[in-house]
Amino acid sequence: MASGLLLPLILLSLLSVSSPLPSQTLLDAAEILSDSGFVSMALTLDLLSKTLAPLSPSLTIFSPTDLAFLEHGQPSLSVLQFHLSPLPLSLQSLKSLPPSSTIPTLLPNHSLILTSSPSDDYVSLNGVRIDGSPIFDDGSLMIFGVQEFFDPGFGFSIPNPGCVASVNGDDHSFSEASLILRSRGYSVMASFLDLQLLEFKAKTAALTLFAPFDDAMNMKGYSGNFSVYPSIFRRHVLPCKFSWADLVALNNGSVLGTYLEGFKIDVTKYGNNLMINEVAIASPDLYYGESIVVHGLQEVLVVPERPQTLAESPSDIGLDHGEF
Repeated sequence: MASGLLLPLILLSLLSVSSPLPSQTLLDAAEILSDSGFVSMALTLDLLSKTLAPLSPSLTIFSPTDLAFLEHGQPSLSVLQFHLSPLPLSLQSLKSLPPSSTIPTLLPNHSLILTSSPSDDYVSLNGVRIDGSPIFDDGSLMIFGVQEFFDPGFGFSIPNPGCVASVNGDDHSFSEASLILRSRGYSVMASFLDLQLLEFKAKTAALTLFAPFDDAMNMKGYSGNFSVYPSIFRRHVLPCKFSWADLVALNNGSVLGTYLEGFKIDVTKYGNNLMINEVAIASPDLYYGESIVVHGLQEVLVVPERPQTLAESPSDIGLDHGEF
């Protein structure tokens, strides 16, 4: 993680002694973008070329497709800034970074998060895959195509170390996991999973689900209470895959971020026993698939009376939510 943060700091220190990026370079890049089928971003870059040029001697631009522009409409300036990094990032340099490395952008206080690992045959940022080789590369300006806009609100509440955050394509893991949950006494969480299925499949997200027994859910009054499902489900889900072996390998006191903003999972070890938020894992690796890992819990993970916030811990890293 430290090496991932060190690289941007070193490169940023070099920017202040370099010449601004020529505006003509941006115009040339816009023409190539247009010829490559990224017309919307080409037009945007053409309009902003004089504004962007003085900001940095180098840039990496992540260009969403025309279809993404069509679906979301014209993005705000802040969203566009989030797709620009002041670093000349080659595909190889991105592949060499460790998972969860942060990459600075021109949007103040917002960084992209590397969600792939060096062993993957692709690179993904904020859960969005980069389309292979750069569209434009002259050494100081790099442009990559991406299928979707990056979400400025994306992020692990806390970067989760050593986990897989995205998967390659679709599989049947979610459906299979749901069937296993229902057959083993976790039908309430199976219903949660079914309700969220389309959302998570659309993001090609890899998940870890901590599933409390039905009896534990019923005691809390959650069975059939669909109004509280999103909150209950999201605080039991990590935005990446952790097998039982991965959890055991974590240091005692490790903190993991969940899909519920501000809700953290504390991993504690007592001899050979591992607990999360003081709740025992009753069925490790209840299900393991390409897209999801499920662990059975004895109890429900509850929200503290005074909810924890990211600001309360200086070691936590979070991203403000943005809107298109």
